[in-house]
Amino acid sequence: MSTFVRRVLTAIVFVAVMVGGVYTHPYTFVGLFAIITGLSIWEYLNLALAETKGRRDGNRKVLGLFLGVIPFLLVAFQKLELVHHAQYVWYASVLMLPLIFSAFVYEMYTASEKPFANIGILLLGMVYIGIPFALLLLIGFYQDTFSPNIVFGLLALTWMNDTGAYLVGSQIGKNKLFPRISPGKTWEGSAGGVIVTFIVGYLLSLIFDDLRLQDWLVLAGIVALFGSIGDLVESMLKRSLNIKDSGNLLPGHGGILDRFDAFIFLLPFAATYLLLL
Repeated sequence: MSTFVRRVLTAIVFVAVMVGGVYTHPYTFVGLFAIITGLSIWEYLNLALAETKGRRDGNRKVLGLFLGVIPFLLVAFQKLELVHHAQYVWYASVLMLPLIFSAFVYEMYTASEKPFANIGILLLGMVYIGIPFALLLLIGFYQDTFSPNIVFGLLALTWMNDTGAYLVGSQIGKNKLFPRISPGKTWEGSAGGVIVTFIVGYLLSLIFDDLRLQDWLVLAGIVALFGSIGDLVESMLKRSLNIKDSGNLLPGHGGILDRFDAFIFLLPFAATYLLLL
């Protein structure tokens, strides 16, 4: 099977799983992104902790995975109405602190030469991946109503921004956007991605009435800007480690983190805009 065919088949299955998971039920939506969150954090830890070896390193990754998914799970319990205590958010936030500080305790017993660097890597996984996906739940349950259209809209905008940039850049791209980090990206490709993203934002406003036209266009702008930056950020991480892909779970497409790097980075900005509405 050729690489192109493998990529196309993987993309079809990937989109089908995403759409099915988002739209079937609130539980499938939460379950799907719980898995994506865990896999993304695990790939990140495999990258960031690649220089260390041994059983203690495996324990450190498990601890980092647990810390990373905690914000997502805490928000999920509330949005799925599995907890009803009025002060749940406050209690949950306070109870997270002992879990975070457990990373300091663990490093005391590892005899690592760079304990605080390891702690920083674990906590960065929570900030870089765990919290953005927790914010996705706030978007998915916008105004306390399950809103799969908004989530799908953000995914579609992200996919089309990437597709538009690739198609335009591969045809007419000449001026490098950020050669030190991502030599393949061009200004022409980025401009093409922006145009396609705004067109898709307009079309989404015709299909879904969850948000106004201006809101979809603002989200399109957020995706075009911060999604592109998110892609560069992950490229910066991989280039610093001399690694091409975050994993090989998706044949022809790399790892889960490779597919969601732009989406992760734009979520805090999209969630902030929607919550301010």
